[in-house]
Amino acid sequence: MATILVDIVSAEGEIYSGDAVMVFAPAKMGEVGIAPRHAPLLTALKPGEVRVQDAEGGEESFYITGGMLEVQPTQVTVLADTALRGDQLDEAAALAAQRDAEKALEGASEETDLKRAMRELEEARARYRAAQKLKGKK
Repeated sequence: MATILVDIVSAEGEIYSGDAVMVFAPAKMGEVGIAPRHAPLLTALKPGEVRVQDAEGGEESFYITGGMLEVQPTQVTVLADTALRGDQLDEAAALAAQRDAEKALEGASEETDLKRAMRELEEARARYRAAQKLKGKK
């Protein structure tokens, strides 16, 4: 079975490196699925879950706050702003962050405050959704 090399890195360092049969990532324009021999692609990523499926049928999940995705026929690189392995997500902390972001959005007055608050809320919601999914909730 054909595989593609996947590297997920952030400013903190390498998060994951390994072979996969399929990769799913939250591109700005919608979720993308990448298989071996995919056409080259460069796109921005939004906060959300990156899923890596291996040849044995296993799947690993990672939460990212955004970044860039580069796809070559034999390699996928996720350059994340920040990234966490799925098992590092704390559902309660993610829900608290979402509530804090919602409160900040209510109190935002200037356009720059409003944009920052909306971005923080988007990240918090994505993190909470990823945490729920990993816990088996939908």
